[in-house]
Amino acid sequence: MPTFGNSVRFEGICEQFPVSVSDCLSIIRPMNRLTRYMLKQQLILMVFVTLGLLCVIWLSQSLRFVEMIVNRGLSVSVFLQLTSLLLPSFLAIILPISLFFVVVFTYNKLIQDRELIVMRSAGLSQWALVKPTLMLAVMTAGFGYFLTLFYLPYSYQQFKELQFSIRNDFSSVLLQEGSFTDLDGLTVYVREVGRDNELLGILVHDSRNQNKQSTMMAKHGALVRTDEGPRIVLLDGNRQEVNPDDGTMSILYFDRYAVDIAHTAEDPTLRYRDARERNVFNLLTAMPPNITQRDIAPFRAEGHDRLISPLYAIGFACIALAFLVSSSFSRRGQNGRLLAAIGVMVLSQAIAIAIKNLAAKNPDLIPLMYVNALLPLVLGLYWTFHGPQIRAKRAAGEEAKV
Repeated sequence: MPTFGNSVRFEGICEQFPVSVSDCLSIIRPMNRLTRYMLKQQLILMVFVTLGLLCVIWLSQSLRFVEMIVNRGLSVSVFLQLTSLLLPSFLAIILPISLFFVVVFTYNKLIQDRELIVMRSAGLSQWALVKPTLMLAVMTAGFGYFLTLFYLPYSYQQFKELQFSIRNDFSSVLLQEGSFTDLDGLTVYVREVGRDNELLGILVHDSRNQNKQSTMMAKHGALVRTDEGPRIVLLDGNRQEVNPDDGTMSILYFDRYAVDIAHTAEDPTLRYRDARERNVFNLLTAMPPNITQRDIAPFRAEGHDRLISPLYAIGFACIALAFLVSSSFSRRGQNGRLLAAIGVMVLSQAIAIAIKNLAAKNPDLIPLMYVNALLPLVLGLYWTFHGPQIRAKRAAGEEAKV
């Protein structure tokens, strides 16, 4: 009888070869080392693949923040901090895909180098062949749950707070000399920034109230920070306002005038948080007034997706195993099986995205999200251990015994 784990078919080997029981037991030790070796190689390869994909996505996403460096003077350190806080949301998507390609590459190489045939000839069971991959898949899913349940909401909340701080507190981002800066209804122009951040030649056009627009000009001033947000203090200037009813203009000369340039006076701790900033419990129990009525369905879909998405790591690994490990060696190559495995993985990922979008509009479709995540896992495991090639080998072994 075949045993699972790092074991051999004692009956088959001991009957065909004149070896002792101790010799048979000695075969177990290399299998333990083989499992550790395959797990280590796949883990190292997955780290490199994940880092490569993460760098590509980080570069593509960070381009939209480069404008803050070029045009608004954002420091490189703040830029790196801002973009790095987005990485966990990408990493949760990348991990299952990276694992899939690592498994495909590893077992395809074993098949091409005839190593998989040698392993089976040495008595390795189907479980022993797939054990390292399933261990890595479970580890990946566990890390994925750490990201989706804990670190992802924390990092994205830090990202939104930093973004809020940049828009409301960073004077180097808000004002650039020699250029017009639009600040949600305020247009600010500064001719020159002098010593100690003194502003020279200031023009401020306030159109936040369309019925009462005004323009302020001052020879010099300064940017100060208050509890309500940043303000420009204008010194030695005038304020011009046109009456929309009769078109007359009034001018007010002043020695000192303060203009609030904050995007909003909202407390960052009290602002409305979107789905990625909230934990799973808050998303699944979405209720007013903390969550608006129109966001209840999308937030619950996001919460269930947090619980489901790590399972795709195991499901995608099972897809690769089903197509490569359960099949026999072919001299024509594995291109057809590779393409089929990739096609099934891509289809499963596309369906997952589509179902999530539909469930955000119709919560009755949420069970389909679980079905789509568990189906590749269950069918992949079943096909890996009960595929046609495996059944044929078992039948041949039973006939030989008879």
